[in-house]
Amino acid sequence: MKVNRQRYTLLLYLAAPIVVVMLVWKLCRHPALRTRWLEWTGRFPHVPAQPPLRPVIFHAVSLGEVHAASPLIEAFMTAHPDIPVLVTCSSLTGSQRIQALFGERVRHVFLPYDFPGAVGRFLDHFDPRLIVILETELWPNLIHHARRRNVGVVVANARLSERSQRRYAGLGSLVPDMLSEIDCVAAQSAADAERFRSIGRPAAVIVTGNLKYDLDLNVDRKAARDLRQSLFGERPVLIAASTREGEDAKVLAAFSRIRQSRPELALVLVPRHPERFQTAARLFEAAGCRVALRSKLDTHKPSTVDVLVGDSMGELLRYYSLADIAFVGGSLVDTGCQNIIEPAALGLPVLTGPSRYNFQQVSDELLRNGAQLVVKDAAALADCVCRLLDDEAARIAMAQAAQRTVHHGKGATVRTLGIIEQALGYSLHAVSAPGIAASQ
Repeated sequence: MKVNRQRYTLLLYLAAPIVVVMLVWKLCRHPALRTRWLEWTGRFPHVPAQPPLRPVIFHAVSLGEVHAASPLIEAFMTAHPDIPVLVTCSSLTGSQRIQALFGERVRHVFLPYDFPGAVGRFLDHFDPRLIVILETELWPNLIHHARRRNVGVVVANARLSERSQRRYAGLGSLVPDMLSEIDCVAAQSAADAERFRSIGRPAAVIVTGNLKYDLDLNVDRKAARDLRQSLFGERPVLIAASTREGEDAKVLAAFSRIRQSRPELALVLVPRHPERFQTAARLFEAAGCRVALRSKLDTHKPSTVDVLVGDSMGELLRYYSLADIAFVGGSLVDTGCQNIIEPAALGLPVLTGPSRYNFQQVSDELLRNGAQLVVKDAAALADCVCRLLDDEAARIAMAQAAQRTVHHGKGATVRTLGIIEQALGYSLHAVSAPGIAASQ
């Protein structure tokens, strides 16, 4: 169906009852949100209006985008301590991470739903000078009403998969009109930049690289080694990180197959969403595994642990530090893979399933450099892990290649900061760099 912004808005209003039901369901599941539900309507009774200096807004939809945005936000606040920063998101996990990372140094609210009234109230309340949107969280009414108020919009760490490109291209004038109101798209790769150009004409498209390469891997390695020793001793450890719905059973099938020949193997399982922590633990317990929850380690005897379920937020890097080999979830189900940069940066061989579109460019680089292996199913995952466990030299080679790939990918934060400063009227940092292309 061909859509323009007016028709999109009408469809939003028609869907309003569904939105209300979804909001009520969210509030029932997460009571902590019940004092904040007005934020989704663009009302902020507990948050002061804009200070004398207008803020820059960074919008990171959920946990992964918050992590990606953190080095950029830190760099901006360091360079411009006089400019207030408001960080918005759309999920409870994202909100919790924003508060943990930045505390009182930034203001934080949920971004309202994309209804014109809610967006208008949000912009009136905070009166931003610039909105920086992470990745592909593009909302037509937010962008349109920002432009009407002469508020600049930059899309940072922008990515667009082939699947999304096809979907957007079939929507009519909605996407081209929206992109024409964006000041700059700072794309992760040349392929992402070309896809954005194919569906619209932003004022500028600049390839800056991936912000996730610049993440500060602040891990207490000694604490991780001590935890591993107390849990697993000298046993080899596989991590299955950020697994999605339907994927835990596949990991269990692979783990059971591996342990037929390598019964000493231990597993760290980290489901993507908190509501699945207990379900995943019960699944492995029912299969006869000795399971420990991270939150209850004091109640378990370390020597009895086969599977550690990471039922805590913000500790994924520590969990990776316990492992010898990393399988990254979201890839044996068709959800596009989760962040493969973190295990690569920590020097782990990276394994994924075939669904990789969320990290396609990074995955292609890791594959090209011999740092990643792609498996088609649980049986192939088991066979691959067994081969790596039997070949220490191959594991070391993959680990070194992974770290080299991440090192060569760094620099997006400085380049993106330069774009933001240009949008604000500064020229303190150079935008271009070797290998960085711009299109005006």
